[in-house]
Amino acid sequence: MPVSAAATDSASAVCAPLPVLGRDVLVPLVTGGEVEYAALDIAASAPALQRVWDDVAAYAPYYGSVHRGAGYLSQLSTDLFENSRAEVARFLGVREGDQVVFTRSTTDSLNLLAAVLPADTRVFVFETEHHASLLPWEQRTDVEVTYLDAPRTPGQAVDTLERALAEREPYKNALVCVTGASNVTGELWPVRELAAAAHAHGARIVLDAAQLAPHHPVDIAELDVDWVAFSGHKLYAPFGAGVLAGRADWLQEAEPYLAGGGASRTVARRSDGGVDVEWHTTAARHEAGSPNVIGAYAIAAACKALTEAGFENLVAREQHLVERVRAGLAEVPEVTVLSLFGDDAPRVGVLSFVVRGWNSSHFAAALSAEYGIGVRDGLFCAHPLVRTLLGAESQAPGECGAPEGAPGEKSLNAIRVSFGAGTPDEHVDRFVRAVKELVADGARWSYRTEDGRCVPDTAA
Repeated sequence: MPVSAAATDSASAVCAPLPVLGRDVLVPLVTGGEVEYAALDIAASAPALQRVWDDVAAYAPYYGSVHRGAGYLSQLSTDLFENSRAEVARFLGVREGDQVVFTRSTTDSLNLLAAVLPADTRVFVFETEHHASLLPWEQRTDVEVTYLDAPRTPGQAVDTLERALAEREPYKNALVCVTGASNVTGELWPVRELAAAAHAHGARIVLDAAQLAPHHPVDIAELDVDWVAFSGHKLYAPFGAGVLAGRADWLQEAEPYLAGGGASRTVARRSDGGVDVEWHTTAARHEAGSPNVIGAYAIAAACKALTEAGFENLVAREQHLVERVRAGLAEVPEVTVLSLFGDDAPRVGVLSFVVRGWNSSHFAAALSAEYGIGVRDGLFCAHPLVRTLLGAESQAPGECGAPEGAPGEKSLNAIRVSFGAGTPDEHVDRFVRAVKELVADGARWSYRTEDGRCVPDTAA
């Protein structure tokens, strides 16, 4: 929901950035000197909250095996792991009977869900999805995938899904996969309405919350989704863990995602030389091997820290930063901000844009080398969406760092700036100032292409 100007001004005054690691890191500039690094690529990976780091550091001396030992440290680590599961369940508002499965990432979570789909399930997914939620379903030869065209309004998204579901075979299982917030435009999707449409047609729905959970509260019961997937490294807990939470039935009925210790309850030799296995029916069924207890604990610590900080305050302050960036970019005629749903669409702290006269890789390299600002350039692992948004924005392939397009395709890429709970005002202000200076005056340094990337020419 959009926040008023008065609310954002108030949020800026009373809600300081959450302390994160790397806040005071200095980086060299090609033009000389050093500057505090402005990490404006948190949509890719967010820095660890200081509190998460402190919690993990306090636990580290007590690290032990999980579910596998009688010793004190093993028992403590097992309790920590299961308490982390309970904390994540509270954070997500899971329903009675739901399961919280720890995975490696959002990508791993959605591949797990793809692996447990009943045969002949039909999956409906918008072409606007991140590759993590666009591609896993294709790995199943007994699952049919229907790709839906990019909608141009939230209402059109719901209508498109309604029509597609109405045309499906009603006796088959169906799954809808949708993002909560776009990793390209930052725009919020009508999740609750899409869930209602899915359920009205007897389908289930999984929410890719990788970009939503760090910015907004995500409540499974309130949104009425069947599953939620997200990654710790985008939630200020970068220790290689993720979550799939939601309905237990398909998870319990399918073969384990990975076969091995931890997933099995009992294993016995048969007289014919084979083995009989009884698999767990709990989340352990899909958590074979030694679990990433530090990753799970880090996610739980981040969930607790964000909850206690108050999402209302975090959302208000972030909207203040969003408006600051949007207002600054609007003053530069050469800049085009990418959007599916229009300028007034609510969004999280993620914006992508192109600059007329610049290749995006060149522009991003100059932001880094001359201003100490880290952003992302490219197609953001959402190639169909970015190509749709950039259909008329070709970029010269001969320019520094310009990627080569596929045969018969234009060379396309964009710049993405993203920020969140730990971003200081100064970092977004420096970013806006840098954009204006680069457009007005050009780069102060020479750049060359190296391994497909635009980098400063050190011989300049």
